Amino acid sequence: MKEVYDFLKAAETYYLATVDGDQPRVRPFGTADIFEDKLYIQTGKSKDVSKQIQANPKVEVCAFKDGKWLRVAGKLVRDDRVEAKAHMLDAHPSLKTMYSAEDDNTEVLYFEDATATFSSFTDAPKTVTF
Repeated sequence: MKEVYDFLKAAETYYLATVDGDQPRVRPFGTADIFEDKLYIQTGKSKDVSKQIQANPKVEVCAFKDGKWLRVAGKLVRDDRVEAKAHMLDAHPSLKTMYSAEDDNTEVLYFEDATATFSSFTDAPKTVTF
């Protein structure tokens, strides 16, 4: 999982895919954090992406850097604990202008039953599960 986190951090931007009814939705994200041995992302509960994840928690993430790409498929689980939110905000201090660990909007989610695949045009794919 650390290798997945490191790739996401190095790529800086990754794309999160959700489902909205029968329509796929993809948007850029930049938050990633490891807390209590789980890979977390962050958003706001007021956003459509949050509503889509709550309706169908199966998501996929894709990131690209230096000719290599990473895809992570899994289920996202909401963690409403202040400690989890605070850890994410400490890892991404720029978010503190919009979010607080104590507010009702900040949402952190961790991957469960995830499969990550590292790929490139030159190397064989490598799969990691967590």
